[in-house]
Amino acid sequence: MSVRVFVVDDHDLFRAGVKAELADRVELIGDASDVQAAIELILDRRPDVTLVDVHLPGGGGRTVVDEVRRVAPEVRFLAISVSDAAEDVIALIRAGARGYVTKNISGPELVDAIHRVAGGDAVFSPRLAGFVLDAFGAALPDASDPDLDQLTPREREVLRHIARGYTYKEMAGELGISTKTVETHVSAVLRKLQLSNRRELTRWAESRRLI
Repeated sequence: MSVRVFVVDDHDLFRAGVKAELADRVELIGDASDVQAAIELILDRRPDVTLVDVHLPGGGGRTVVDEVRRVAPEVRFLAISVSDAAEDVIALIRAGARGYVTKNISGPELVDAIHRVAGGDAVFSPRLAGFVLDAFGAALPDASDPDLDQLTPREREVLRHIARGYTYKEMAGELGISTKTVETHVSAVLRKLQLSNRRELTRWAESRRLI
């Protein structure tokens, strides 16, 4: 099945070039040149993957990712920009983008990146991956944390999602499990960490820089 793609960039010539390059390789379902229009159209059309530039009129690519994922966490984002600055890369990834590539990427490479992001992979231009590893490696909890060690890998995923404000239904869609299974995992996390509710869980996660 073809991947449904939306393109967000404020340069008309670049946007047209991307659409021409992707034609017949993915299903293009729209494009936008500013933040507000992008948010409205993405939420209306729900693409599989949105290509988004970092610097846009009205708030930038991070705003698009933040606002869309708050309502539609299933929409995946691939940042594409001329910028290879570490702060831009980290900002978009923290917002929830699944990858970041620079605009010198070739057409076939971009198509491959889109398909990989649609399939759940994280994709980065080679020199940018180091920024992400450095930033998030520094934020990882101590491997000897006895509380976190109690949790299974799936329970840790659920912990991060629930602390970020996801509903059970949103989390189920994002993780590909049932709402009932989400409830079971959340109960297990609260029990193991000896917490009473989501508010306490969020504070616990923030204290360990897991959000």
